[in-house]
Amino acid sequence: MKTIAISGSPRENVGKRDAKELRYEGKVPAVLYGGKEQKHFSVVITDLKHAIYSPEACFVEITLDGKKINAIIKELQFHPLTDLLIHVDFLQLFEDKAIVMEIPVKLTGTSPGVKMGGKLVQKLRKLRIKSLPKNMPQTVDVSIEKLEVGNLFRVRDLKADNYVITNTGEDTIVSVIMSRALKQAETIAAKSK
Repeated sequence: MKTIAISGSPRENVGKRDAKELRYEGKVPAVLYGGKEQKHFSVVITDLKHAIYSPEACFVEITLDGKKINAIIKELQFHPLTDLLIHVDFLQLFEDKAIVMEIPVKLTGTSPGVKMGGKLVQKLRKLRIKSLPKNMPQTVDVSIEKLEVGNLFRVRDLKADNYVITNTGEDTIVSVIMSRALKQAETIAAKSK
């Protein structure tokens, strides 16, 4: 799994006024959960951009008080009007504790149904995966090479080795439906017979 390194500054004061001052300086208040005690710190907004606005899932290595702590982003809070990041919650990683993350779905191959004029519809773009940090995949690959028009690929069709997919097995990940052009072509072919 890709790891992004950021550095945090400990916060002495925890409150609205302090948080507002931090945001004015271009920093975001953050909390680290999962360890023996919660740690309140601040992070420069620009350091977080690669972790937040990335199509891939990633771990975050936080340097705090000279120590390196591995974590994941658990929750983000944005301002309702400006969409500016106002708070981040991190969850500390331990090698022996399983975590749950949203991992992106990556479609591989070319569908014969799409080649014939069908339309590819991806219903799930991310899957909830539970595993130990060392077994967490970067992406979940779904091969669409056998999808004909009218076929679909469900969560239960995936083979997971070292992790568990917590989504419902009946959830559709991707399907190939009949496009309007294909329907019209079939209608015209049926009328001409």
